[in-house]
Amino acid sequence: MSASRFVALTLVLWGAALRAQDAIGEIRLASLDLSVVRQGWGVARADRSVTGQPLGIAGQRFEHGVGTHARSQLWLELDGRALAFTAMVGVDDGTTSERASVVFAVWGDGKKLWESGVMRRGQPAKAVEVDLRAMTRLLLQVGDAGDGIDFDHADWAEARLRFTGATPRAIAPPQEAAVILTPPPPSAPRIHGPKVLGCRPGNPFLHRIPATGERPMRFVAEGLPDTLRLDASTGIVSGTAPPRGTHRVVFVAGNDHGEDRRALRIESGDAICLTPPMGWNHWYAHYDRITDEMVRQAADAMVRSGMADVGYQYVNIDDCWMNAASHRDPQRVGPARDERGAILPNARFPDMSALTAHIHSLGLKAGIYTSPGPRTCAGFTGSHGHEAEDARSFAAWGFDFVKYDWCSYGEVALRDGGTAALQAPYRLMGGILRELPRDVVFNLCQYGMGEVWEWGADVHGHCWRTAGDLGFELDRVFEVALANVEHRQWSKPGAFNDPDYLQIGMIGDARSGGEPRPCPLSPNEQYSFMSLWCLMAAPLIYSGDMRQLDPFTLNVLCNPELIDVDQDPLGQCARHVPLGDESFALVKDLEDGNVAVGLFQRGEFDVPLSVAWTTLGLEGPLQVRDLWRQQALGTLASGIETVVGRRGVVMLRVRKPAADRHP
Repeated sequence: MSASRFVALTLVLWGAALRAQDAIGEIRLASLDLSVVRQGWGVARADRSVTGQPLGIAGQRFEHGVGTHARSQLWLELDGRALAFTAMVGVDDGTTSERASVVFAVWGDGKKLWESGVMRRGQPAKAVEVDLRAMTRLLLQVGDAGDGIDFDHADWAEARLRFTGATPRAIAPPQEAAVILTPPPPSAPRIHGPKVLGCRPGNPFLHRIPATGERPMRFVAEGLPDTLRLDASTGIVSGTAPPRGTHRVVFVAGNDHGEDRRALRIESGDAICLTPPMGWNHWYAHYDRITDEMVRQAADAMVRSGMADVGYQYVNIDDCWMNAASHRDPQRVGPARDERGAILPNARFPDMSALTAHIHSLGLKAGIYTSPGPRTCAGFTGSHGHEAEDARSFAAWGFDFVKYDWCSYGEVALRDGGTAALQAPYRLMGGILRELPRDVVFNLCQYGMGEVWEWGADVHGHCWRTAGDLGFELDRVFEVALANVEHRQWSKPGAFNDPDYLQIGMIGDARSGGEPRPCPLSPNEQYSFMSLWCLMAAPLIYSGDMRQLDPFTLNVLCNPELIDVDQDPLGQCARHVPLGDESFALVKDLEDGNVAVGLFQRGEFDVPLSVAWTTLGLEGPLQVRDLWRQQALGTLASGIETVVGRRGVVMLRVRKPAADRHP
């Protein structure tokens, strides 16, 4: 072959290769691996709605596409040579409620390329055509329009990708490393916990001094009332609540590495629960599998893990400790009450008094659960018609906390019976508990009906749920928190809005009641979760498996500087300051004049934030401390510039420099 002929043939082959390389391909979204889709209900389906029916939007049928449900995410890997994404989107006709509302969005390499705006049932499909040239990663997202995910069936109908390079592929959401931000406590003692404690004169008194540091440790109490005694080796204060009035005590903890002091103000009078309760509840870990042994294990773990050393104290049993008329576990079936009308625990709880005695021996407090209806949420014996007998039983057994769950009470008084009907069962039980010779925290669990935050304290409640079960909407932690913040004016010492339990670490699926498994929240989301709850002065009740506490989970739960924000004596819930489409701040005044600030962002990508102090209602210069890392950031004159991670938080404590403070 001549050289010229060889060159010509080479050029022909090279040109053919280039043409082949530049050939435009097309692939349907429905043909990709939909198992990686994350969504709030059901599973994503190819060429079908999320309920398995043909795809339809406002009466228009579509042969191909992906049926999903808010909140959903589908991540796609591109190679920079994709051309376009097209689709028709809308609420699927199979939804049965006018409440359905969604927002579709397309993101490329961290930038929002297209958004639908709020779409509702019956609204015609909207066309999507997005230029993907040079993009390497695509996110298809369906939001819930801010009102929850109920009925939010959403369709990416006739969704296609055009490309010239590698075929786009669906991938799992990006993963974050579980970085432990909280430094380990020093070997020298550090006393933590509330600065104020309420009690009623003459009632039993129990307080375990929360203190980190190397054990053994010796404790001293200066100014301790005569009715109380301190175990110097354990730091457990017990006895009888002192006479009415304010009693100022200084605790001292010492070991071979040093000494620490912390003041506690004991207010003996009518009010208890002056700071949000902290502890553990079994529900989201063990559901109807709970036993006496599991509760004892949780109490032991609270001490062994160090949770008690930063202020966690309540060990609370939820539903399923009573007898039921029928249950898959025969040891939970039996008579509801004895011949005197006293409620009977099931065989899994053979001796309630012995159980609470074990919890109290650790310096911790015990909680129990019941319902004002004839049955609990899980179908066990409720307190209806036996409220006084049950309250007396709880006190005699030694319980310090009662959760009162609405459940079957709707059969007794319809939910639309007005505020008085909603208040009635709680007013009754609250009055009974208040007269017991024991300080019992009263937790109202009725899911925010009738604006409970406005009257919860009037019926002798100490904390009250403001919404539904968070276990069903963990992907809406930010939205739940912001809804709770709207009720901030009713938060005060002894009266706290409760957005439900902390669910990180190992938890069960709320829909199936399954065995504990790693929670679905990313590390950033778990840091945000704890930060939000502390800024809201919410109860810090952990509801994961205490037998499987790992270092990351403990780092999130046990940062004393975060907990101080929650336990601040002012009892203030932070105020909300919007910062952008996905970013916001929560700002909380503290008793000592400092201010706690959380900078949050709800989006799927890291975001740089530049926030002026004046935007937050503050005046610089301010000394700034990063609370998660427990690091001083110096004095910042006019504001802060930082990067907030995907669905993450930057948590700060700010104060005036010493020279600028008023005496």
